[in-house]
Amino acid sequence: MFKIQREVAYAILLLLLLTGCKERNQVSTEITLKKPNVILIMADDQGWGDLSFHGNTNLNTPNIDAIAKNGVSFTNFFVQPVCSPTRAELLTGKYFNRLGVHGTSAGGERMDFSVPTIAEILRENGYQTAAFGKWHNGMQPPYHPNARGFDEFYGFASGHWGNYFSPLLEHNGELVQGSGFLTDDLADHSIDFMKANKDNPFFIYLPLNTPHSPMQVPNPYWDRFKNKELKMTYQNPEAENILFTRAALAMVENIDDNVGRILENLERLDLEENTIVIYLSDNGPNGWRWNGGMRGRKGSTDEGGVKTPFFIQWKDHIKMGTKVQSIGGAIDITPTLLGLLEIPKNDLQMDGKNLAPLIWDPGATFEDRILYNHWEGHTSLRTQDFRLDHENRLYEMNSDPGQKQDVSDKFQVLRDSLIREREKWLTQYPPLTHTSDTRPFTLGHPKYKFTQLPARDGVPSGKIERSNRFPNNTFFSQWTQARDSIFWDVDVLKKGKYQVTLYYSLPKDNEGVELILSQGKNILVKMLDTVHDPPLKGMENDRVERMESYIKDFKPIDMGIISLDAKRTPLVLKANRMKSSGPEVRLLQFERVD
Repeated sequence: MFKIQREVAYAILLLLLLTGCKERNQVSTEITLKKPNVILIMADDQGWGDLSFHGNTNLNTPNIDAIAKNGVSFTNFFVQPVCSPTRAELLTGKYFNRLGVHGTSAGGERMDFSVPTIAEILRENGYQTAAFGKWHNGMQPPYHPNARGFDEFYGFASGHWGNYFSPLLEHNGELVQGSGFLTDDLADHSIDFMKANKDNPFFIYLPLNTPHSPMQVPNPYWDRFKNKELKMTYQNPEAENILFTRAALAMVENIDDNVGRILENLERLDLEENTIVIYLSDNGPNGWRWNGGMRGRKGSTDEGGVKTPFFIQWKDHIKMGTKVQSIGGAIDITPTLLGLLEIPKNDLQMDGKNLAPLIWDPGATFEDRILYNHWEGHTSLRTQDFRLDHENRLYEMNSDPGQKQDVSDKFQVLRDSLIREREKWLTQYPPLTHTSDTRPFTLGHPKYKFTQLPARDGVPSGKIERSNRFPNNTFFSQWTQARDSIFWDVDVLKKGKYQVTLYYSLPKDNEGVELILSQGKNILVKMLDTVHDPPLKGMENDRVERMESYIKDFKPIDMGIISLDAKRTPLVLKANRMKSSGPEVRLLQFERVD
């Protein structure tokens, strides 16, 4: 389609040249040189059923629905059961277990930096690239988004975040303070990037943070739902937390308003006809709520845990109201974008398929295939018509989306063949585990100025405790013994001098703690002589009690400059002397200064 449009443009240009149009240079440039923009929006923990487009009358999502109505919607589109694996597949076109991803925290979320991302490919083809939101595929370069093809990054590189109202974020590696409700803030940055690059082809990746917990949402949205009767509920009502569902739906309506602002600005900037807009979610719903009667939720390899909305709009290119029944998945997004943009894959070995032929013609012949879903030892296989679950039960999905009737006896040959395919896949791409993953955390990449080492990636000794069992966004506390310490398994990539900033809190009457940061014989000593004891926060904005860690306003303090050697050696933080308590530690920030 884009190829046909280009040929028409060349014909117009030739006509202008022949007629001697005085403005031919300006017109021809506008017609032939502007490549289509791409905006890829992904919600976090939104279920397939959390849209009015899919029949949920509990909420109203006209702007997200409009992407489907004005373009194409995929009826059977599948991602992975949790955040990081889906993101890795979306960005590369490869299954996550081929990329070293095996967890959602403590380094298990990092994807192989030798595999090019869609951002790197588009940047090589003249695009300005930006990511705004939750990255969740590695924090330290070369895993950081700025090292993975994104010119601009604003958001947080960890998994869940502890506060959605003006939180601590980062901008291209440097720690900054957010402005307002986080989802609104991320949309603002996307709109600003569109405006700044309206004359250049751009790629915006907008991985939002909601409706992932903590369940925080501005009052106007919460007020719509806090007492609302929900007419559509989960098929087992006793399992549903109605308050949690109300909060999630309120957060989705906030997402919808922000999608509306982005679409409105595209139209205002006269970019709508030259911009591909994609919308999806990263996994199934984060709670038991209405989801089309499907079995499973986030974390499950059943249909409800991995089926997501997938909508693509490209005004005047994709026929309005197109519906595709063929199965697709997150691994298909990169090859499909390359197909739509007519950028060759060259020698890239992708697991995904180019779905562009189906977008132009839903009736096009498309070979049946298997999509694999895997998490925590459970592997499920999806074909066009069947799903083999992790317990080897077979379901006919077109007639049984709730996976209620095992048809293994009826289709024994198919079941056995799918079991063999699963064994083959797991043998070919054995997933890593926390035990088998021996990669250190990187520090001091030669091309990047900043490196964060958060508490999430550290290991405490003695009585020091993590503030929550879910490591993302945690801090270390209960430092009551001078002999205890915290260490990070670090590989310094470039020898040099680094400015170190500690984000800490310190209880009253405990000033005078002497901290020592060391890498072998390289030592930095800092006296903490300022008490900083802020209260825990976050609960004042939570609509539902959270599982994750609450947070504090940690104080940054300049620890000084340390010389580091280029080698893999534990980086250790210990207290030489202290009173009754040492500091609570949120993170260390390193800035190369030589």
